[in-house]
Amino acid sequence: MAPSLPLREAHPVERAAGIDHYVSDADGIGGRLRESPEDFRVRELEAFEPEPLGADTGSYPELVVRVTLRDWDTNDFARRISDALGISRERVSWAGTKDKRAVTTQLFTLREVDPGDLPEIRGAEIEAVGRAGRGLSFGDLAGNAFEIQVADTVPEAPERVADVVGDLRAFGGDGEESGGGGPSDGDDATVGVPNYFGQQRFGSRRPVTHRVGLAVVRGDFREAVRLYAGNPSEAEPDDTRAARDRVDAAFGVGGDGEGDDADRTADGTGDGDWEACLDAIPGKLRFERSMVHRLAERGVTPDAPPDHEGWRHALEAVPSNLQRLFVNAAQSFLFNRVLSERLRRGLPFDRPVAGDVVCFADADAPDELYAPDADRLQAVDEDRVSIVTRHCERGRAFVTAPLVGTETDLGGGEPGEIEREVLDDAGIEPGDFALPGEFDSSGTRRAILLRSDLDVAFEAGDPRFAFALPSGSYATVLLREFTKSGPLDL
Repeated sequence: MAPSLPLREAHPVERAAGIDHYVSDADGIGGRLRESPEDFRVRELEAFEPEPLGADTGSYPELVVRVTLRDWDTNDFARRISDALGISRERVSWAGTKDKRAVTTQLFTLREVDPGDLPEIRGAEIEAVGRAGRGLSFGDLAGNAFEIQVADTVPEAPERVADVVGDLRAFGGDGEESGGGGPSDGDDATVGVPNYFGQQRFGSRRPVTHRVGLAVVRGDFREAVRLYAGNPSEAEPDDTRAARDRVDAAFGVGGDGEGDDADRTADGTGDGDWEACLDAIPGKLRFERSMVHRLAERGVTPDAPPDHEGWRHALEAVPSNLQRLFVNAAQSFLFNRVLSERLRRGLPFDRPVAGDVVCFADADAPDELYAPDADRLQAVDEDRVSIVTRHCERGRAFVTAPLVGTETDLGGGEPGEIEREVLDDAGIEPGDFALPGEFDSSGTRRAILLRSDLDVAFEAGDPRFAFALPSGSYATVLLREFTKSGPLDL
């Protein structure tokens, strides 16, 4: 289904992350998420089968536990249980990191721990369920099942939810067979939305990670450091904003320093007083302090070339996972831009056109998920459009777009034209991702349609949404279609 034009424009913060429009033109229900942790429930779906608890501990040294957490950050809980057991944090493993303001259920593995040693921890229910020969890893995460309550919605919420569901059924390819319309209380509807990377990928209050990554890919490490350590946001507290203003002054920011951050670029004429910057940067901005400290140590001047080794050395002050995140966020932004342009042009998401590249379904995924396998790809020429369309209709294949890297083959036809246009606008080509250290990326492809079986129930007039998504997809990308709210409300 191609959306009717003109499309409803997205929130300005979303547009900065490459998300230009909504699929549904229906009015939103407003409201807020996470009034309490119980309003946001997540149950992890793992592709991981433990052995029985009685299995030999020599062959299966990992104790597998199912843990339900209330208002716990996953990393904080891992530290807490390792301390309680008196073991190294490295002996605690899990598949996916979950939000704190939620009730979450997932598996953990504890190396060389007996069931009888499990501690009692406030806000945590811990149950031993089996043993394993290895610890859990991210690759074991197939997806997540959500139950999300939206509070304080408008009185017209039931009618508006039905309107949005009708639009999303049609977009996901279910409209003609179902006749559109929303589900009755307790009924499922198969819906689809663009598989955007959600705002969390870029930062809700200060969406900057992708801009840092784009600077890195362009070889401008000076601007990458400036964007991360300087580049104040109006949403920040006064002290951090003042500190970033001081960093910008050290770099020599062109323009009037007001308005859109994209207009604030370093011209190399700043004072380069990194010690004054360190005096201004509060301790809570520890990564920013580490970057600027490295600039001071090496005496890097603001007019040093953008690819000067000192700038990269400063950027590498952050942990390796954050270095990778910068480039991953740049790839995610470009992916979002490709999807937004495809949506604007009215190309379908639920089926291919000539020039598309599809991937096939993950046969090992839980039944609750519409899960693609991005390692099994096939280009679609004019002669194969019909047969691949049938595979897509049956949930056996998914149209993809690139997460661009050094090994990326772009599509053909109009889809390839869109991909090349987005890269040209960004001043980037696939070979630019051949980068030093943690910044290098070979790229992959990702399904463009996020499909799920959605159940909506109403409690005191407010909706509770239940659905499951494959790993790497964002619940907020689905919910934004219903709320029509800004990212900070999600």
